[in-house]
Amino acid sequence: MITKEKIKELHYSLNGVLTAADITTAADEILLEHGKKAKMPGFRPGKIPLSILRQKFGASATGESADKMINADLEKFVADKKIRLAGSPRANIAKFEAGKDLEYTLEFDILPFLPPIELDKFTVTKKVAKVEDSEVEKSLENLRKSRAQAEKQDENYKAADGDIVVIDFKGFIGKEAFEGGEAKKHRLILGSGSFIPGFEEKLIGHKVGEEFDIKVKFPKEYHSEKLAGKDAKFEIKIHEIRHHVLQELNDELAKEVGQESVEALKTHIREILEEQFAEAAKRDMRNELLDILGEKVKLDLPECLVEQELEMAKNEHKRSGKNDKFDEKQERKEAEHRVKLGLILAEWGTANKVAVTNEDLQRAIWAEAGRYPDPNVVFDFYNKNPNALAMLRGMLYEQKSLDAMLEQVKTKEKIVKPEELFKQAEPK
Repeated sequence: MITKEKIKELHYSLNGVLTAADITTAADEILLEHGKKAKMPGFRPGKIPLSILRQKFGASATGESADKMINADLEKFVADKKIRLAGSPRANIAKFEAGKDLEYTLEFDILPFLPPIELDKFTVTKKVAKVEDSEVEKSLENLRKSRAQAEKQDENYKAADGDIVVIDFKGFIGKEAFEGGEAKKHRLILGSGSFIPGFEEKLIGHKVGEEFDIKVKFPKEYHSEKLAGKDAKFEIKIHEIRHHVLQELNDELAKEVGQESVEALKTHIREILEEQFAEAAKRDMRNELLDILGEKVKLDLPECLVEQELEMAKNEHKRSGKNDKFDEKQERKEAEHRVKLGLILAEWGTANKVAVTNEDLQRAIWAEAGRYPDPNVVFDFYNKNPNALAMLRGMLYEQKSLDAMLEQVKTKEKIVKPEELFKQAEPK
């Protein structure tokens, strides 16, 4: 029974008492239920005297009964007050002696009630970008490049930027060969920046079978102190050159990617780009609305949720291996912001019957799987990680809540170039 309560904003402190008689009655009920299955020498199952059960299992039964009675007191208190817990309560047995009343305390935070949000008074910007013919042509060119064949060239061909060369090389500092500076039949894409500055550029214009030297300089910030800033010479031999030949843009290429003709392919690409532009615009609208909600909606925050979010940030900082100091003040501010937005979206979504269906989950998983060479990697991950699936469901819930909110806010259109839609937002 709750005897005293102390409330400070969203934090509750309760004092309660369990009478000795109630504890004994509840413990005996547990013992009698346990006695139906317990085995003890000299007694048949279900025939062990209560006095013997008390001697053998009395302490554990008393603890179990106290837990159940405290939980029952808490559930009744929460139901009577019509409040909702923000996290697990902290219970403490203040005083208990066998045969006497048990005194306990409970500490917990509750969830706030969301104030009315007048979404129709908010305005967000809807960026609109036209899909120009040049964007379609660029996509067609990228398609051709993705299906290009690297064809082997004869001895008269001169290596060009973007070509694949197969080379032997051996590096020297002065007259001494240095460790790690030699390889045989190494495949290198010219212009990839895989080697130190100047190396790849000096292979351009050479032919298969040529043997020659090039001179380069290692960068001052090179990872090896022995080589950093040093002049070097490399002996080169070219074994093979392959040049990427683009497939001709015709109906045959269109059919290879599931379209009947070049015109049908262009229409298909335009539709895909329009969808991408629309989704990018909606992403920015969601972010803008989140900023507005964070600023305009006043909401007390359960300290336990803020501390939980802050602890996650601390753990992430440790895992990242960053050398910079953890900024507790700034991280707390960001944790409060995340908790606030999470509560707003969860409460508003519940009030407006937002739900994530199994179809929503399947679409999201398939969309993610489509970005991997082997989709089964993604399917297996979610099958084996229910926590990850729950996090995905939570993300989808927040997104659906935001999208439902966007249907009620005012919008103003802003014509932009496509690159502005995909520009990375500056961190705040």
